[in-house]
Amino acid sequence: MTSIDRPAGTVRRIELTERLSPCFNGAEFADAGPYERLHGVAHCSIDPEHRQNAGIVNLKLAPRNAQGGVDYRFDFCILKPLDVARGNGWLFYEILNRGSIRCLDRINHAANTNRPQTASDAGNGFLMRRGFSVVWSGWQTDVSAENGRMRATFPVARDGDRVITALCREEFIDESGGAAFVGNLSYPAIDLDPGRATLTVRQRERDARQTPEDLRWKYVDRNRIEIVRPAGFDGGAIYEFIYTGSEPTVTGIAYASMRDFVSFLRHDAHDAEGNPNPLRSGDRPHMRRALGFGLSQSGRTLRDFLYLGFNEDPRGGKVFDAAVPVIAGSRRSFINFPFAQPGRYSRQHEDHAYPDDQFPFTYPVLSDPTSGRTDGILQRCVRTNTCPKLMHLDTDSEIWSARASLVATDTSGNDIAMPEEVRLYLAAGLQHGWAVPPDPHASQLRENPISYGSILRALLSAMLKWVDDGIEPPPSCFPSRAAGTFVNSDRASSGFPSIPGVAYTGLKNELRLMDYAYQPPREGAAYPVYVVKFGPDGNSLDGIRHPLLSAALATHTGWNLRARGHAEGELFGVIGSMIAFARDARSRDPGDSRLSLEERYGSHAEWAKQLGNAAHALVASRYFLAEDAKRLIAAAGSSWDEATAVFTAV
Repeated sequence: MTSIDRPAGTVRRIELTERLSPCFNGAEFADAGPYERLHGVAHCSIDPEHRQNAGIVNLKLAPRNAQGGVDYRFDFCILKPLDVARGNGWLFYEILNRGSIRCLDRINHAANTNRPQTASDAGNGFLMRRGFSVVWSGWQTDVSAENGRMRATFPVARDGDRVITALCREEFIDESGGAAFVGNLSYPAIDLDPGRATLTVRQRERDARQTPEDLRWKYVDRNRIEIVRPAGFDGGAIYEFIYTGSEPTVTGIAYASMRDFVSFLRHDAHDAEGNPNPLRSGDRPHMRRALGFGLSQSGRTLRDFLYLGFNEDPRGGKVFDAAVPVIAGSRRSFINFPFAQPGRYSRQHEDHAYPDDQFPFTYPVLSDPTSGRTDGILQRCVRTNTCPKLMHLDTDSEIWSARASLVATDTSGNDIAMPEEVRLYLAAGLQHGWAVPPDPHASQLRENPISYGSILRALLSAMLKWVDDGIEPPPSCFPSRAAGTFVNSDRASSGFPSIPGVAYTGLKNELRLMDYAYQPPREGAAYPVYVVKFGPDGNSLDGIRHPLLSAALATHTGWNLRARGHAEGELFGVIGSMIAFARDARSRDPGDSRLSLEERYGSHAEWAKQLGNAAHALVASRYFLAEDAKRLIAAAGSSWDEATAVFTAV
């Protein structure tokens, strides 16, 4: 068989290692009935000469099997109806986030687990009640298998007998405050000669790199260094280590693994060795549609999957009919690189200058005078007629930390039109996630507790009708320059109110053209990055406004600031904040320009009425489901003391 005749990739063997049948204590989910959970390992190969794999960095330098292919394997998990024919015919593929499942938390509002088994692990049951077959597959090699994380094993590239090396850069922030700490290297150091590496420290991202006399380090082994903290630098200081790394993994195979596994599950009766497709029963396939889903790291990866052309199914047609990247902002991923670090992502303070954030930023093809390039995330799938229907959902955190304005504006700051198959949505005033920060003392303000799950469930419901029935989804709901809701971040432009004890600086994650031929990379011209205009209560004025912004009990933001001892004043990751309103005029600080609850609403009953009206209006606009509106309204309680339950109701 010639390379032209060989498939782009092959699922050689499906090895099932665990079956929990039924799952969720046998709970029944509407028409889909009970579910089962399967775990296993997929053994695959990829053709390095096939045109559909041409963009995978270093693939041709990977070791080959006797047939000329490149072997790899990955863990997988499948949640499906016991009788797959009772499902809705949709394969819901979530790209794992650092080896872990996230959709059951963010969509089903269940606890985080990689091995769901009890009825409570199904949460509200949304994905199961809708009849999805849910699939995950490991794609990272640099995550541990602890807590049931799913991993992949990809080959290491070699140039014949020569080990491939390159300058690599690590950033470490140690919040412990200890005198010394150990940093893990992404790639083994080529040798342990300290003269071939450099370590610098800086308190804030924009500070000059320093090498104080009492900054000391040593190799623990080829994969770790120990750093002794110098005087005058707190727990938020950034340590940058540049060294010669070796043995690069061919991490770009990750995209092909997703493409080929989903294609196999949709179309094939069995693997190359005759083992049955676990999503097939009888003589016909049941997966008539597939939806690609990813949030945060995996949302960025989904954008890259499309950008690199992997939505072209080797069997013809599309891999994913629908794609839903969530909380990705304008970033992509640091995966398809010679010495990739998939876990890195740019924030204002942390990992600011890693290559996951350069042009193109948005879906249509644009010309960028700053970089001199013309490109767009959907450019390749337009050429092959394989673009999915796409819903892009961000929160306010992506506005501040992921330059989300660049999804909706060009690189000169002008509004742009989206392709017909793309919708943009912003969950106004909400944060990237709603987990408690690793160190709650490292931020100045309380984290933002409202989730975007209710908005996401409504959009997923609309996506199915868009693809299956041609029913237009809710219109894009995103800020714009024309509406005056994308503005500069200074207080005068943004309109953020005066709140005692709250420092507002307008600090955001700026973006510049970067030259990664150097370590550290060199900065070029800046891109325009905007934030959403605030109302007088400090809540965002544009986007899908959760009922708890329309009938607010507090100011909710997508940003938070680092506290004293942790690089004070820098943005704290992607965590948002909540600043409660005073109960009444007597308890309101004279310097607080925001009205108290009683000044706003008069009574709890009036607030609950306005909350219900806002929820019903979102249902009518299809940005909320009726079941979620009902749950939110029920959580409002009968007093101000009970009202705080609404923050986590949906």
